[in-house]
Amino acid sequence: MGTGALEELGAAAAIALLQRGALTAEALVRACLDRIGRDEPRIHAWAWLDPDQAVAAARAIDAAGRRPPLFGLPVGIKDIIDTADAPTECGTLLYRGRRPEKDAACVAALRAAGGLVLGKTVTTELAFFAPGPTRNPRNPAHTPGGSSSGSAAAVADAMVPAALGTQTAGSVIRPAAYCGVVGFKPSHDLLSLQGVHPFAPSLDTLGVFVRSVVDVAPLLTALGAPVEVMELPRPPRIGLWRSAQWSRATPAMQARVEEVASQLVRAGAMVQEVEPLPDEAAVAEGQGLIMAVEAARTFEALRKTSSSSLSLQLRTLLDRGAAASPDEVGVAKERAGRAWTAATRLLAKLDVLLTPSAADEAPEGLTSTGDPVFNRVVTLLGFPAISLPAGTGLSGLPLGVQLVGAPRGEAELLAVAAWVEARLR
Repeated sequence: MGTGALEELGAAAAIALLQRGALTAEALVRACLDRIGRDEPRIHAWAWLDPDQAVAAARAIDAAGRRPPLFGLPVGIKDIIDTADAPTECGTLLYRGRRPEKDAACVAALRAAGGLVLGKTVTTELAFFAPGPTRNPRNPAHTPGGSSSGSAAAVADAMVPAALGTQTAGSVIRPAAYCGVVGFKPSHDLLSLQGVHPFAPSLDTLGVFVRSVVDVAPLLTALGAPVEVMELPRPPRIGLWRSAQWSRATPAMQARVEEVASQLVRAGAMVQEVEPLPDEAAVAEGQGLIMAVEAARTFEALRKTSSSSLSLQLRTLLDRGAAASPDEVGVAKERAGRAWTAATRLLAKLDVLLTPSAADEAPEGLTSTGDPVFNRVVTLLGFPAISLPAGTGLSGLPLGVQLVGAPRGEAELLAVAAWVEARLR
């Protein structure tokens, strides 16, 4: 296999070759670094890289007598996730040069499983909406999404076969859709967030970016949530969830979701329309309120001592959270509870819900990371979700469709997602 093809391997395919000895970790890392050297000046996906350190780590894995299950697979790490051998600066000058004493639990788990930290990927400022320098690999004049912008872009550009991100509103699903890769957000609290800089703890969720559904399982297993994706015994039962946010999607995005639904029906799936959840628009607004309140607590010290160094977007959110009343938060949580019950009942009869990953293609310009309008409710409820590439929009940029599963239903969601992915291809 020529070097030109190595960096384009998906995680599962790379692991299979590494396991057989048909590929070395060093060769794969060097191929990734070559791609980074070519494209990083245009994409700006990386906050920190040490090529010599990465190559040395790969050689050590290749030389080990017993190699653990990832066999030296390179992984990008979002720069809000602590790494003992690299800075974690969280996309802000306020943390410039910050060096954690130890790895986050997820990084330690990856290393123990034979994963290789290739580098730290760019995040937006403190994982909120103020953009970093990263550009969309499909068209650098467009945003890659946020806040896991570097992770999504690095996987989309074949700089690395897999990367970690986090989602508090839509920061895995949306950038995955914008960049044309697979983004997976598991159930809330499935994966440890120890050593991941918090934003809103009841919402923060660790996720992964990969190139295909089959790549998700080995990453989840390495991260401490073993999952085996079985073949479906029957075609899936899918709920077409237009949601209360449906009008926020462009006509092209609406049409694409409907086309996907029709395509899956022709392939044998049962697809039925489902009603919006109770008070769904208010539930989405409640996610923003709860996020603001928890972020105000997380960043209370920064708000008091370094407010002028924070972006207007973040200051506005923190001020909103600090001003919110307990009654407002209580109402938002009550509505979320009713929506959780309704969604759980729906998913007792259906395998997944189908909805847009984002309102449209990635917006043009780099001053905004886009709108998480189709992600807020799912994140607030803590359900697992996956974004699958689903063709292109009017500007030729990727569109994504989102599948949502039941809480702790990761294996079932991935099985349906693999079935859907095969039909969309």
